[in-house]
Amino acid sequence: MWMLIGLTVGILLGMAVMWVYRRRMRAKRNQRARQELEGNRVSTVTQVLHFAIQSAPEAIAVVDHRQRVVLSNPRAHELGLVHERILNPNAWTVAERVLGDHEPREVRFLPPPRRGNRPVISVAGQVQLLTLMDDRYAVVYATDDSEHVRMEFARRDFVANVSHELKTPVGAISLLVETLMEARDDPDSVEYFGKRLMNETRRMSQMISELISLSKLQGAESLPDPEVLDVDDIVECAFDRCRLAAEAAGIDLVRDSEVGANVMGDKNLLVTCLANLITNAINYSPEATPVSVSRAVRDDTVIIRVTDRGIGIAPEDQKRVFERFFRVDKARSRNTGGTGLGLAIVKHVMANHGGTVSLWSRPGTGSTFTLELPLCVPDATGMPGPRMESPVIPDAKKLREEAREAEG
Repeated sequence: MWMLIGLTVGILLGMAVMWVYRRRMRAKRNQRARQELEGNRVSTVTQVLHFAIQSAPEAIAVVDHRQRVVLSNPRAHELGLVHERILNPNAWTVAERVLGDHEPREVRFLPPPRRGNRPVISVAGQVQLLTLMDDRYAVVYATDDSEHVRMEFARRDFVANVSHELKTPVGAISLLVETLMEARDDPDSVEYFGKRLMNETRRMSQMISELISLSKLQGAESLPDPEVLDVDDIVECAFDRCRLAAEAAGIDLVRDSEVGANVMGDKNLLVTCLANLITNAINYSPEATPVSVSRAVRDDTVIIRVTDRGIGIAPEDQKRVFERFFRVDKARSRNTGGTGLGLAIVKHVMANHGGTVSLWSRPGTGSTFTLELPLCVPDATGMPGPRMESPVIPDAKKLREEAREAEG
């Protein structure tokens, strides 16, 4: 019995000793970790400057008169300002002149190609002496200037396209007026050339209006006063705008049943967007073929598709159809009065509404343009959202039903 008691006491004492030992070891580890943490803290001005330079969003590089890079940050390597401790040749040419006459200068160069979604196409910056008290070192500050270059290219391209597109109707109007003046004694000629003159002025007026709309859409970051809109009402309004054009071209407009879904946005913009797609489908479809509009709700997205049985779009042109002034068939566009801006407006309307537009097409079969918009859902308070209709929408539906009864 005494042996059992002694064994038990021995086990308890051993466990106590092990517990104390583990606590002491844990305390030592915690103390060591605290010491290491305190040792890694920034405690000098030199460390502050070092971390400030290394984490700077701009590229920074200091070079001496022998072209040796004595200091650089990661951004300088990312933009190609420094490679293997050697300054970019274009930047060094400018830095060499700065070291010679002490005058700061701007620098711009093309970085080496790299992979990525948005590759850097231009780097711009400034070179100056590190300090006037020591002319052995020059410092280069550089930043990614690609977006500015892209915008400048887009601006020049836009101005060139607008000038070219306006030149055609203006030239035609000038010739028509001259011919009209010469044929003023011939009533039939006056009527014929007068109609052509009216068509050209109408086309130019439409182009100017669409250019203004496009410039407003490109400059708008978000919609100022979005409202709850009925998708079925948007489809109906777009059909009303395109009905006369469809009848004149012998095209049947077909739509599916209503879905009763709502979206947030600007009604006029969304109707214009959908009407542009329907008008395009009418213009590029042969006579006696249908143009259909279908609606669906999938997850949190409202989907609207416009499908035609027209000439289709070649694969190499499908990526460019949303560019300003791009036309698949220029001759057909001239005959229908198209400006080449309709699909560009569609793209920007979707972007401003948080949606997307996509295209499926096959030459000789037809095309389908798909609009996807966020579904308007109830908020966290439980207030009705998707099925809550504004005071204007019921009136529009009532008028639509009355019109259908009158037609019946």
